[in-house]
Amino acid sequence: MPDTHGGSADAGTATGDIPRPDTSRPVAAPSEGGSLSAEARADERRFQLYTVAVLTFGLVVAGAVSAWLPFQGSVHLWWIGPLLALAFLGAEQLGVNVDVRSGISWTISFTEIPLVIGLLVAPFEVVLAAHVVAGVTTLLARRVTGRVLYNAGAFLLEVTSAFAVAGLVKQALGSVEDMPWLAALAGTLTAPLASTLLAMAAVRVLRRRMRVGTVVRLAGRILVVGFVNASVGLTGYLVISKTPEAWPIVLAVSLGLAALYWAYSDLLREQRDMEALTDVSLMVARSGQQAAARPAGKAGDVDVDVDIDVDEWTTIAERIRDQLAAARVVLRLRLDPEQPMRTVVVGDDLAAGYDTELDADDPLLRLPGAHVRHLRVTEANPQIRAALLRRGASEALVVPLRSANQLLGIVEAYDRLSRWRGFGKYDVQLLGTMASHLATALDNRRLLATLRHDAYHDPLTGLLNRPGFRQVAAEPLREHANSVVLRVDLDVFSTVSDALGYTWADRMLMAAGKRMRDTLGAGVPLARLEGASFAVLLADCDAERAQEIAQRLREQLSAPYPVDRLTVEANSVVGYVLTTAEENAERVDVDSLLQRADMAVRATRGGEEIKSYVPSMGQIFLRRFQMVTQFRQAIEEGQVTVHYQPKVTLPDKQVLGVEALVRWQHPEFGRVNPDEFVPAVEAAGLVGVLTSFVLDAALDRVRRWLDDGLRISVAVNLSVRNLADAEFPARVAEALERFGVPGELLTLELTESDVMQDPERALPILRELSDLGIELAVDDFGTGYSSLAYLRQLPVDQVKIDKSFVFGMGTDLGDLAVVRSIVELGHSLGLTVVAEGVEEDLARDQLEAMGCDVAQGYLISRPLSEDRLEAWLQARTARSLDPASEPVLTLLT
Repeated sequence: MPDTHGGSADAGTATGDIPRPDTSRPVAAPSEGGSLSAEARADERRFQLYTVAVLTFGLVVAGAVSAWLPFQGSVHLWWIGPLLALAFLGAEQLGVNVDVRSGISWTISFTEIPLVIGLLVAPFEVVLAAHVVAGVTTLLARRVTGRVLYNAGAFLLEVTSAFAVAGLVKQALGSVEDMPWLAALAGTLTAPLASTLLAMAAVRVLRRRMRVGTVVRLAGRILVVGFVNASVGLTGYLVISKTPEAWPIVLAVSLGLAALYWAYSDLLREQRDMEALTDVSLMVARSGQQAAARPAGKAGDVDVDVDIDVDEWTTIAERIRDQLAAARVVLRLRLDPEQPMRTVVVGDDLAAGYDTELDADDPLLRLPGAHVRHLRVTEANPQIRAALLRRGASEALVVPLRSANQLLGIVEAYDRLSRWRGFGKYDVQLLGTMASHLATALDNRRLLATLRHDAYHDPLTGLLNRPGFRQVAAEPLREHANSVVLRVDLDVFSTVSDALGYTWADRMLMAAGKRMRDTLGAGVPLARLEGASFAVLLADCDAERAQEIAQRLREQLSAPYPVDRLTVEANSVVGYVLTTAEENAERVDVDSLLQRADMAVRATRGGEEIKSYVPSMGQIFLRRFQMVTQFRQAIEEGQVTVHYQPKVTLPDKQVLGVEALVRWQHPEFGRVNPDEFVPAVEAAGLVGVLTSFVLDAALDRVRRWLDDGLRISVAVNLSVRNLADAEFPARVAEALERFGVPGELLTLELTESDVMQDPERALPILRELSDLGIELAVDDFGTGYSSLAYLRQLPVDQVKIDKSFVFGMGTDLGDLAVVRSIVELGHSLGLTVVAEGVEEDLARDQLEAMGCDVAQGYLISRPLSEDRLEAWLQARTARSLDPASEPVLTLLT
């Protein structure tokens, strides 16, 4: 007859037919003398009363049926009782376990076959004794001792109900001699139904629920299998009784039916095992996807999200428990090697006081390999026996979850919920395969979590990166009416990188990140954006507190950094932007806030290291953005022009050349200062376009002067980006050839800082330009950090004294001394010395007295457009008429 158990409809356990109480509080096994929880004790008392009621009712009903159907056997048939007992034992041993859906495990035990034959050939008392003896003996042999009395009462009621129904049918049919086959069939089908009703009543006693649909399907399966088994037994008996020599056919049919049952059970078991493997893998995968879909964090830094969600893993453990029909499943998981193992328990609770933490000395958890260990109290050594008893268990399956020799966790299953058997080879295989799938799924989840962590974190400092900050900051900005985004820039990073190398600069960045984290605390989102720039989100913060925190950050970051045996002095600037409730409610754009904070950082100058964003800053940057995007069009439309400022020799006042200076007359902004648009154009990578435009205009002007018989040179300013372009000398040569201008009439000016920024890289470019015959000049000399050694190596022809020194010569003896030194230095190196910013006669006279070669400034002329330059040349200069030399222009006094 079928034995049903498992899931929410357990009707059999490792200690009997009835499921143990399933609570979430620690419960000690009674055999260990531990104390049960209050709920568990109440369940145990109810079940004890139910056991007494079943056993008492079974004895009373058995006595009534025995009186109704008195013993009519013969002492010469004494062998029938033992033979039936052996038949019942054999039927139980040959039982087939079929695992079906919804956590229901269904055991086909074939006990209907000896029962139907017993109804036909033996008295009630003999069949009752044989069945009870066989059942109790099987339980004791398999050491299932916890529910023997209940099962004995169930055995009594099974046989008693079978004979009672058979007797009623027999009377209804009017047969008084032998029991007809119909009565035997009806009685046989009654026995498993009675057993199932007792189990369902036990479920109610233990306050466990079972759906009506499940009960109906279960009863239907029981009747079908019972009918088939009873029909085989009844048919075999009738055939053999009429034709004794037909017993081989009956045996063959019985063996075929058993084989069919086993094949069907294997098919269903494989199907359900595959479903269980798929379910467990999908549960872990969904758990990882849900973790990945969660926000990176509400505050602070985002760690690798491999933490154990108890609810999710409890569901997975319950699925494993249902599949194995185990009384208890324990999952021990450690996805992060730096964290302790987390333990999830489903089913029967662990013994009170039992430590769920991983114990290296626990004999059950010594798992050198990756195989399933099947441990039993009766077969184990004393240490394993003691470990099982501490857990209140008699049997266990234990398997590690490993990936690349790393222990990710352990799965433990205890005590199969079955009346007749414990864990078998199929359970061992299933758990091993499931552990392999689970370990792979866990490893994949850990890998995805690591990838997600790396995607949102800076690998150097461990802080958030820009995408991580964007994700973390979005929710707090929506939730809080007033928040602040700070941007902090260290201004010595590039210097340290150049002087000491990137290794030391990286160490300084890590130290800076740690100082900021210590200052802000663990709950404040902090990110390294790029280079030496950091971002901070202060949720629910006002301007006063933002200013205070910015000041504290500056103080911490400005403290000296010990780098190896050196101490690096540092400075930092902070820009911040305040948000409003209206902005947060409308649309939270973290990138826009970072951009505004960056504008505030750029606005810090003149000793003001902390700056709050104001809308006018946005207008400035918007204006620069518009200029950069409109620059090409401005050149094509003639908005950008070239002006020229004359240079004259001292003391003979001959016009030696002009300097080409770019000007932009914007239709919206008016005249734009070159100091504003040139750096923006240069930063946008358009300096090549600008240089080519000025160079072409200047060479065209020189060509026209040559056509007029004048040799006037032109000077064009270069950018440091031109010196990084290996193709630049070739483009200059092409322009000279295109306009037919000799190289000596072109002067290229570079600032002292640009030349010295990377002299090793600039030197080959400058030499190529010098080989073209081009004059090279160092502009703004005296304001940078020139190295005389490099200055001697560079193919420089001119040095231009910065106008700031020329302006101060008349009032500052220091400036006068600097100018005199530059003139003497230039001459000692064989260079032409040009003075910029000559605006007074006194300055001109002083320069002339020092021996300065060339003067340029407002005293001579302002920068002029091409038309005005021609008018100036006609009005202020005189052309020499000496036929023995080339015509020159001399400035009129």
